Amino acid sequence: MKNKTDFDRYLDEQLKDPEFAGRFERAGAAWDIALQIAALRKKAGLSQKQLAAKLRTSQQSVSRLESPAYEGHTLATLRRVATVLDANVHVTLTPKSRRGHSSRTSAGK
Repeated sequence: MKNKTDFDRYLDEQLKDPEFAGRFERAGAAWDIALQIAALRKKAGLSQKQLAAKLRTSQQSVSRLESPAYEGHTLATLRRVATVLDANVHVTLTPKSRRGHSSRTSAGK
């Protein structure tokens, strides 16, 4: 195992706070969704404006969907985006990790 950086130690400490941990997890999920939408759009050779036209929405709405700060994705919207970009939507609900067990170490169990 590699040595932990000051940031790693700081993050580990902050993640002990349930409120911070929740915000951190939500931000990570929003970031993942934003990156996936942008990557699929680029793979399809579409600009945000072109994707917006196919979705019958505005370029600003597509930009919002691709923003890591945006947390308002709905399942219906993700399905519409996936259909246009020839992709599938998969949602996975996992139990919260027990105290002392991070979700990173319990993944795949």
